Amino acid sequence: MARLSCFSTAFFLIFALICTIDVMAQSPGRADGSVRPTGGEGSLRAEQCGGACAYRCSATSHKNPCIEFCNMCCKKCLCVPSGTHGHKEECPCYNNWKTKEGGPKCP
Repeated sequence: MARLSCFSTAFFLIFALICTIDVMAQSPGRADGSVRPTGGEGSLRAEQCGGACAYRCSATSHKNPCIEFCNMCCKKCLCVPSGTHGHKEECPCYNNWKTKEGGPKCP
């Protein structure tokens, strides 16, 4: 009987953890104020850009320019694509903003 109870408790905890992770992945702003962006145009408020860009630029070796341009793009588009690179199709404004030379403006 104790085995069944332990198994039930473990199953419930794992299920609750999976549900919590799924909800956090769908929400751009979390209860602790940190941001793990999921993309989508207009999905952020201007004050959330700093956290979203810090995450977006976390894997690059050129952090300062990445964060500078990401913040500029985020404040215009109110979105940052999910992940540390790629996924720009989630935010057309962010994806389509180009430099004078025709290259991508947003990291």
